[in-house]
Amino acid sequence: MSRVIRIFVLLVAAVILAGCASSKQRAPVQERSGAASKAAVAAEAARKKAPREKDWRPQVHVVQKGETLYSIAFNYGFDYHELAELNAIADPNVISIGQQLRLFPGAAARAVPAVEGKPSEPAIKDEPKLVKYAYNDTALAKLSQPAKSEKPLAAPAKVEPKPQAAAKPVEGSAEVEPDADIEWSQPTQGKVIAGFSEAANRKGIDIAGKLGQPVSASAPGKVVYSGSGLRGYGKLVIIKHNDTFLSAYAHNDKVLVKEGQSVTRGQKIAEMGNTDADQVKLHFEVRRFGKPVDPAKYLSLK
Repeated sequence: MSRVIRIFVLLVAAVILAGCASSKQRAPVQERSGAASKAAVAAEAARKKAPREKDWRPQVHVVQKGETLYSIAFNYGFDYHELAELNAIADPNVISIGQQLRLFPGAAARAVPAVEGKPSEPAIKDEPKLVKYAYNDTALAKLSQPAKSEKPLAAPAKVEPKPQAAAKPVEGSAEVEPDADIEWSQPTQGKVIAGFSEAANRKGIDIAGKLGQPVSASAPGKVVYSGSGLRGYGKLVIIKHNDTFLSAYAHNDKVLVKEGQSVTRGQKIAEMGNTDADQVKLHFEVRRFGKPVDPAKYLSLK
């Protein structure tokens, strides 16, 4: 009987130990899953709480010496076709210094200051006319009478200036969402030989490579420029990703896309070259509302 009891006790102990071992194996999995879930929730909450930025761009731009419609559109993050249409410009190659370009629909092409009313000036009094009278007693009596006082001039009416109409808000003053909605990728393979630097006026990064090497769209969007019209960029492709971001791909040997064409992330858009450059390389820029920003903030660089 004692032997049966001993076997029974051993079986019960084995079951208990197996149960403990099983619970110990499951516990870390549950902990990891819970930690990952909490991290995801925290990241999403942080994204939603991220401060919104205001669009810095003015409503109107005055054309300066050396600027083109292409460069103005690039520097403000626009499609030059849209700027040309908005300002009724038939030929994008023809703009003049001092010309005012609207950047947003509804913006005034020219700001006219309110005219302040000035009091009207009193009328100029004419000199008295010389009248010749015959010398006699009647004429002498008229000359001896005191001169009648003239009617005083009425006080000039005060002109009140017209109140200035309140400016209507335009797209450029709206707040924008954080930058979490675009997935970026490497535009090409190679070593980064020059990084972004505001101090050195380096507006993007340079990636070394071989002649003819594929250059790909870093994110999906629409080609808003394809050509050689921007000085210092050689054969250039500009892609507009949304109302906030543009990306630029410069010094290409061949351009494989056309303006107005939609592209996907990773799609080949050009072949690397050295047009307007001292060596074969890709100059890559990311622009937020037209301002250059460090591409390292949006994609991992080697």
